[in-house]
Amino acid sequence: MTGQVNTGRVVREVFNIYRDQAAVLLPAALVVFAIEGLIRGLLTAASPILAILGFIVSLTAVGLYRGMVVQLVADLQDGRRDSSVGDLFRSVVPVLVPLILASLLFGLGVGIGLVLLIVPGLILATIWAVVSPVVVLERPGVIAAFERSRKLVRGNAGPVFGVIVVFVLIFVVVALILSAIGAALGPVGTIVAGIISSVLTAPLLGLAGTVLYFELRGAPAGLGASGPGSVGVGTGTGGPAVDPGTRSGGTSPAASPGAPAESPRSPAQPSAPGQSASGPQSPAPPADRPGGEPGAGRPG
Repeated sequence: MTGQVNTGRVVREVFNIYRDQAAVLLPAALVVFAIEGLIRGLLTAASPILAILGFIVSLTAVGLYRGMVVQLVADLQDGRRDSSVGDLFRSVVPVLVPLILASLLFGLGVGIGLVLLIVPGLILATIWAVVSPVVVLERPGVIAAFERSRKLVRGNAGPVFGVIVVFVLIFVVVALILSAIGAALGPVGTIVAGIISSVLTAPLLGLAGTVLYFELRGAPAGLGASGPGSVGVGTGTGGPAVDPGTRSGGTSPAASPGAPAESPRSPAQPSAPGQSASGPQSPAPPADRPGGEPGAGRPG
């Protein structure tokens, strides 16, 4: 079961987290994308053919950083707000390889779709919007993460696409402005402008996917959780609490809307003395019944 996504709420929540956690998000992005920008710039300058390797390096950096953002938002869900840059880097170590592979597949699939007919690329970008959070929090495997993302987005494709459009437009505007400034300063200026653009916009794109994930799971990000390791019920959706470790995407029996509630014992039907409350309750024979024990059915 997924929650109903509200595009405006997701956008507001992304900016709220960005503003509140900028002291962690921006330095982490600077480390990742400064290294990525330098490597990509050197490869491109050495040979146009090596630009392909630069593209792979870029996808790897994006996947790594998005995984770090996922863990930060998950910590906010659990009420922890004291993450450091080192914490973010350490958080992706257990899922480093799946994150990189998922990022490469995402980039290649969406890129080929955009080059061929544009529309397939937009569709793939929408249904795969929450692959990174799935890889980090649910860990179902790389290929299974894409299918899991598709199932989560199903029924909310329009709002999810709207969120993607908002932040992609922000990315494009910032990149165009900074690239124009960098081009006027020469090759070095171009590399520096690219790094600054990535540092400023990568947190927004990463947060968008993660906030969407929690919205789709029925728990708006940043609003707190019912306890460590669980996704709490947010005030914005009214969805059921869901265990982040769930692999199949279904709700647990305790959270299923149709699960019957355990009825409390009526005061008029107490347990027989000496019997377990959970055991079968057989009626005691009346005191004057033939064969009945003397005093049976009377309080001891």
